[in-house]
Amino acid sequence: MKTDTLFYQLFQSFHSLLFELIERPISEAEGYEFSSVEVKEKAFRFDGIFIPATNDKPFFLIEVQFQPKEDFYWEFLSEIFLYLNQYRPKQEWQAVAIFARRSFEPEIPNYVREIIASNRIVRVYLDDWLDRETDSFAIAIVQLILSSESQAVAMARRLGEKIEQENDPEIQEQVLELIETVLVYKFPKLSRQEIETMFTYSDLKQTRVYQEAREEGELRGEKRGLVKGQATMLLRLLNRKFGQISPSLRGKVNKLSAKQLENLAEALFDLETIADLSDWLKTQGKAK
Repeated sequence: MKTDTLFYQLFQSFHSLLFELIERPISEAEGYEFSSVEVKEKAFRFDGIFIPATNDKPFFLIEVQFQPKEDFYWEFLSEIFLYLNQYRPKQEWQAVAIFARRSFEPEIPNYVREIIASNRIVRVYLDDWLDRETDSFAIAIVQLILSSESQAVAMARRLGEKIEQENDPEIQEQVLELIETVLVYKFPKLSRQEIETMFTYSDLKQTRVYQEAREEGELRGEKRGLVKGQATMLLRLLNRKFGQISPSLRGKVNKLSAKQLENLAEALFDLETIADLSDWLKTQGKAK
């Protein structure tokens, strides 16, 4: 499962998730902008960074680990101090190491223990959250990611029933997108149609952006209306993943054909940076 991409989407959609996981007041999430920043030298990349709009709040450097990795702390500290050297931030900083399971954390070196004791590095173990009762959609998605295949379908259905009660269409759309994405990763041998059949939330397709695009095209009776709607959907997803994309890239996406838009949708989760998107549009985007 491509957990880096999933957690990027989660943090992008729900700024409160980080603060829930480190058990700080959700209100502290106000005023933060989430991004993914590459650190040069060895091209280290954090799984996420929360940057506050003001200097009186700390910024957070996030790394998510879903498998054992003996040199995890060596690399994490390298990323942290390279970032501090390159960007020279004015705010205080705190690093958050998120392990899928406690057993994935390697033995802690002595030099790291001192940093942990100072609260510069906060450790989160997602399996501690697996059986907790929660009203948070973000935490529920995390629980779905950690669930076994035998549990996943029932959990997704319960979450789908819960989201029916949500009055905010944008939150509904975000949660449903994430549920389907998690199921696609958990059941790679099944098609999206099979997953949608398995996941019986009645309004799934009606609340997705591509359905709005399809309806728009049908109302206009024009094929281009559907293509425009598909482009709008992808632009929303791209903005959600990378932040606001440039007018130049937006224009290139709007010029893509229906087939090219379909190809871009399939490639979306493999694109990690704006540069990757730009390269894709220069190469794949030329093929009609």
